[in-house]
Amino acid sequence: MVIEWLKFIVDSKSREQFIQKDEAIWTASLSTYPGFLGKEVWIEPNAPDKVIFTIRWQTRKQWKSIPMKDLLMIEQEFSAAMSKMNINYKMTESKEFQIRKFPSNSNQ
Repeated sequence: MVIEWLKFIVDSKSREQFIQKDEAIWTASLSTYPGFLGKEVWIEPNAPDKVIFTIRWQTRKQWKSIPMKDLLMIEQEFSAAMSKMNINYKMTESKEFQIRKFPSNSNQ
């Protein structure tokens, strides 16, 4: 499994609207592609202007096979929705992780 990890800065007063619109646009779109396993939203109680998304993909190949034109179209739709709602946001970090599973050792 591969994790796509994205960190955003958004006005704390608009955080919930940002998260809801992301769910309606980004998550709904990504969920139609093979390999999408799910998405979580992480918020820090002491940092109300930060939002972290973790997106789980079955394989890196499936994740990276999403056509760039599709991603640009989704981002344009999301950006237009944010503009209409007068919400400013900025992605500040983007990371990729692989989940490593260790074999269970039943002899212990």
